[in-house]
Amino acid sequence: MKNAKWMLPVTLMLLSGLMAAQTLTHSSVVARVPFKFMVNNKIMQAGDLIVKRLGADPNILAIGNFDARQTVLVQIDRTAGQSAAGETVLTFNHYGSRYFLESIRIEGSEWTYSLPRTKAEAELLSQNVVGSQTMLLASLR
Repeated sequence: MKNAKWMLPVTLMLLSGLMAAQTLTHSSVVARVPFKFMVNNKIMQAGDLIVKRLGADPNILAIGNFDARQTVLVQIDRTAGQSAAGETVLTFNHYGSRYFLESIRIEGSEWTYSLPRTKAEAELLSQNVVGSQTMLLASLR
């Protein structure tokens, strides 16, 4: 009987996690990025960006700009937040004229998909360069 009390909350948590994972599984995140940026130590050109999960591994994303004929594979970390995102958002760290894709949040999901810091961004941080964040709205397709 004691275990029965916990089965419903645990089941709901597992289902919500699966639903969040399905969001990126069956959809692509699409955004128009008006500046060049770095991801996985590669420079991506400005333009229409498409982010989707690659294969069965939930921790590998393909980030592509088809107009520039660029695709980068990146291993991500997923962390659960306190609440579901209200919008699909790409977050960039911005230092002067240099942009670095930091994370992706998907509308309706509590997960944040964080990308690893590039060598260039780590170098800027070690030099105490002041940065800011830029957020771009995206959509699901």
